[in-house]
Amino acid sequence: MKNFGSLVLAAILGSLITMATYQWIAKEKNSVTIEHIDGMPTSQVAYRINERGEAPNGPQQGPSVSSGSGVIINAEGYIVTNNHVVQDADVVDVTLHDNRSFKAEVVGTDPDTDLALIKINQKDLPYLSFVNSDNSKVGEWVLAVGNPFNLNSTVTAGIISAKGRNINIINSNNSSRNTEQGSTAIESFIQTDAAINPGNSGGALVNLDGGLLGINTAIASPTGSYSGYGFAVPANIVSKVVEDLLAFGTVQRGWLGIQVGSVNSELAKSEGLDVAEGAYVSGFAKDGKSAAKDAGINIGDVVVKIDETPIKSSTALIEYVGRKRPGDKINITIDRKGKSLVIPVTLRNKDGKYGTVKREEKDAVTSLGMELQDIDAKKLKALDLTYGVEVKSLANGKVEKYTDMHEGFIITHIDSAPVKSAREVNELLKKKKSGDQVILAGVYPEVPREYLYAFRF
Repeated sequence: MKNFGSLVLAAILGSLITMATYQWIAKEKNSVTIEHIDGMPTSQVAYRINERGEAPNGPQQGPSVSSGSGVIINAEGYIVTNNHVVQDADVVDVTLHDNRSFKAEVVGTDPDTDLALIKINQKDLPYLSFVNSDNSKVGEWVLAVGNPFNLNSTVTAGIISAKGRNINIINSNNSSRNTEQGSTAIESFIQTDAAINPGNSGGALVNLDGGLLGINTAIASPTGSYSGYGFAVPANIVSKVVEDLLAFGTVQRGWLGIQVGSVNSELAKSEGLDVAEGAYVSGFAKDGKSAAKDAGINIGDVVVKIDETPIKSSTALIEYVGRKRPGDKINITIDRKGKSLVIPVTLRNKDGKYGTVKREEKDAVTSLGMELQDIDAKKLKALDLTYGVEVKSLANGKVEKYTDMHEGFIITHIDSAPVKSAREVNELLKKKKSGDQVILAGVYPEVPREYLYAFRF
């Protein structure tokens, strides 16, 4: 094995961070239990219990604390980690290798690749640089860096065991046999036998030159611990996601609008194919918005190459196109009944258009899972109120999750501020930051008392 310089290793460890994520959960009074969020990894963070807020006339709230790893990718404080580490977090704490701690802001997430970009307010940080993961080879030595089992900055070594693995972990409900390109998770993992355990999620997979080759994401194990099979998102996917989140606020993905499956011996025999590998076109987007169909690709064609990249499976096609943006032009080489054809295609977005997709912004009320309705003066008078807003319905959101509020509740105050309309509620909530306490005060019709509901924004 090639020697690994101590200076390079120090730089790698300096760029590693540990995250503690806090999710505020309702608990029975006097409970002191701290629970791990289901499916979240455990790491070396000393779990800190935030000061608990007690919802008046309701249960206490305590933080569920979980943790994971992350990698600093530039000197400005941007950090890459896994989406599953931060997706349910109300507060994200970051601890650097030198034990300095910071609150982190979630810049953006991409569930389709299980990646997230967060930021801390600190500059001049050590960081790792991306390398071209397409150039990595099976059998190449790599290091996995993370924080498993409360063991800070653990480094393990192994080799790349395989590339382009699809293990259906990001979206297990989707079939890898017949997937609609662009509508499913993008899984093209680097497989390694370097020891990866719970707590390594979001950590670095690096080559022996200290280049960031991937972000550790998953393991395959009957026990939940290392069994020789670890998986990392390749750096070329990670860097593209980061670029898009910084430039557009959301990830831009090219869209062919086709359904594809990997060619195997069974499919080749049943369909009379003249090729043994590739991505078999079995259908088009149901909405009819298919860039591939409009360009002249037919059902039964087999995609064998895009530009200069061989396509040996549906996974390879989805990864390649997913690394492109709407409006990008690609040349698709297909096998059609033994004939090789090159078809130029201009990629679209999921809406069938050629422009970039804008980030969807939910208003504060909707993000909390509430539907509000203004109350007319006649009803307010009947309730003996001068102002208030009715909660018409509750859906998936923090209000339903963290309080026992019921539909029909009339919000009269947010914290101490009176509210007269749904617009005012939204404006007040928009001023809240992640982790801030919110108190919704109000009444239920025909119930002669005030109710207070508290939760973390």
